[in-house]
Amino acid sequence: MYTGIVKRIADFFVALTAFLVLSPIIIILIVFLVLANKGNPFFFQKRPGKNAKIFTLIKFRTMNNRKDENGNLLPDKERITKIGRFVRNASLDELLQLINVIKGDMSIVGPRPLLVAYLPLYNEEQAKRHLIKPGITGWAQVNGRNAISWEERFALDVWYVHNISFVTDMKILFQTVKKVLQQDGATTSENDTMPRFMGSK
Repeated sequence: MYTGIVKRIADFFVALTAFLVLSPIIIILIVFLVLANKGNPFFFQKRPGKNAKIFTLIKFRTMNNRKDENGNLLPDKERITKIGRFVRNASLDELLQLINVIKGDMSIVGPRPLLVAYLPLYNEEQAKRHLIKPGITGWAQVNGRNAISWEERFALDVWYVHNISFVTDMKILFQTVKKVLQQDGATTSENDTMPRFMGSK
């Protein structure tokens, strides 16, 4: 019962309430990021959701579009702005995903939505992470995140799929808040600090 209607209702009201309460912060971030990026403060990217259905993920854009003399984008570390680094370090770039939760693309808690390019690289067990909606935070995020291997992360994601419950979600949310406040293992996006997933050996 919890994994269906109850979780969806809880997700909607928690996300909507959080979005409304945090709206002043969101507006301030939009203003600062518009100035820092000299333009668009939003980042949109296609990601796989439940049953690998593709949706558009919404985040704050923390890098500008600076290019080299050949017209190629500079490395990420050279394009991230000062305000962008702060936004990432405080995990504020994830706030707009509350919109994805409200829309029903995501859940508050679940496996993180990764790149569409990874879909054909999962083995049968790893692919089970897509049996449920992806989340803003998850079991892997509070158990190492970027400090563990892809295989370990996927194993944690699948564990959550098989053990999803209200109690587990509350535990993950509590640990997430703790880690964000401590800036412990949850400071940057997956693609900045981990190599691309190339498939399991």
